[in-house]
Amino acid sequence: MNQTNTTQQQPDQTFALVDDISESQAADIFVQARLAKQRLDKLTLDVRLDSVRKLIDYIVQNRDEIIDVLCRETRKSRTDALVSEVLGVLDNFEWLLHNAKSVLKDKKVSTPITLLGKKSRIIHAPLGTVLVIAPWNYPLHIGLTSILAAYVCGNAVVFKPSELTPMQGLFEKLFSIDPILQQSIQVVYGTGVTAQRLIDQKPAKVFFTGSARTGRKILSQCANALIAVDLELGGKDQAIVFEDVNLRRAVKGVIWGALTNAGQSCSSVERVYVQQRIYDEFVEMAQQEIDRLVINSGDAGNADIGGMTADFQLDIVHAQVQDARAKGAHILTGGSPLDENELFYLPTLITNVDSSMSVTKEETFGPLIPIMPFSTEEEVIRLSNDTEFGLSASVWSADLKRANRVARMLECGAVSINNVMLTEGNPGLPFGGTKNSGYGRQKGVEGLLGYTCSKSILIDTNSSKIEPNWYPYTRSKYVLFDRLIAAQFTKSPWKLVKAALIGMKLEGLASKDR
Repeated sequence: MNQTNTTQQQPDQTFALVDDISESQAADIFVQARLAKQRLDKLTLDVRLDSVRKLIDYIVQNRDEIIDVLCRETRKSRTDALVSEVLGVLDNFEWLLHNAKSVLKDKKVSTPITLLGKKSRIIHAPLGTVLVIAPWNYPLHIGLTSILAAYVCGNAVVFKPSELTPMQGLFEKLFSIDPILQQSIQVVYGTGVTAQRLIDQKPAKVFFTGSARTGRKILSQCANALIAVDLELGGKDQAIVFEDVNLRRAVKGVIWGALTNAGQSCSSVERVYVQQRIYDEFVEMAQQEIDRLVINSGDAGNADIGGMTADFQLDIVHAQVQDARAKGAHILTGGSPLDENELFYLPTLITNVDSSMSVTKEETFGPLIPIMPFSTEEEVIRLSNDTEFGLSASVWSADLKRANRVARMLECGAVSINNVMLTEGNPGLPFGGTKNSGYGRQKGVEGLLGYTCSKSILIDTNSSKIEPNWYPYTRSKYVLFDRLIAAQFTKSPWKLVKAALIGMKLEGLASKDR
């Protein structure tokens, strides 16, 4: 393995020192946010989308500076920062420009014959003031994607980035390019204490991305105040490789899916199931692929894997390796930090693993690749679903019917077939999980509507007509309504005619007093 060390970033380096806000400061922040929401109410969607266009232009023109900040604070490789953060954000913004109007416009809804003469529609109103709490692994991509989706829907946003990667100053610079954007989004720095105090101000909804442990705490606090919440939590994602696959491509894809961003992605490949006949060859090729990787941070774009972001996460990763080794697993490559003074952990290939080991059941969030054999389709579906998580997966097979069949049986929110983590690359697809991976969706139509309140509108004419279902109730009305049910919900070519005739009789009774 090509290993290039740098001294640019030390484990104890602090990028930005911030204090937690007080309760009164949290209250003031939400007063300002709610005033911003009132100003937003007077602006059109076109105005908000113009802010997105300005932000796209700024990010494209200043991407090198943005990547510098990302690499300095997260320690990820420069290419990871360019592709997964900058390109990912721009793709999502472009999707908003092309789709927000059609998604958010009023929708006509058909009205049943029993409500003849009336019109129905759905409008998508903003929620109000929302709170976005972003993680440290993809601080730009996840943070901006959530913020701008909320803003485009007409919400004011209070945004708390992770205290591990606050990128203090960068977010303010991004939002300052447009006065409306700057007024509508408030960036608040701090730890979990700050997050709790912000939630105490009862935002209309909380959007949280992070660990399942923290997600449970936020859910509990929100539940007490009946605050809506979307949770995008951890995963234990599996790659399933069938024997008919293009082996070289599958190996390269799985290795990338496991090691991109040093494995610090909620949808990283953390379990690999390979069909028995090709298992040994897959393991050998995977080891060769890992040996060719370059580890570095602060690079010029020529490194494959950067450092880990947090020292505590490196400790979790190493503890899982030690647990697996103690229980009989084989560590084929890696298995230790690259340098005790750096947050680099060697990509680690593990075989002979079983369900007693933490590496097969707990989220890793690091560059570990446990590979396990399987025999049958039924067996691998059972093994894959035997987890408390359910975020995403990948299925590799030349038989697309089988791949689709397996994908439908997996208990998760997304499946890539003959690729890996690719559903995240399409901004039109919703992203989110099941089980302990959370609930709610980001991105796509479903994700965008999550920042709105669907409001039902039914319009009647301003006439003197009295509805037959209004008082007074009489025996004659009862009999006619009973006949209406029998006519309308019984299979008959004449049912609409019968229902219409009964409806006319009901209208005749409606204007009569008892």
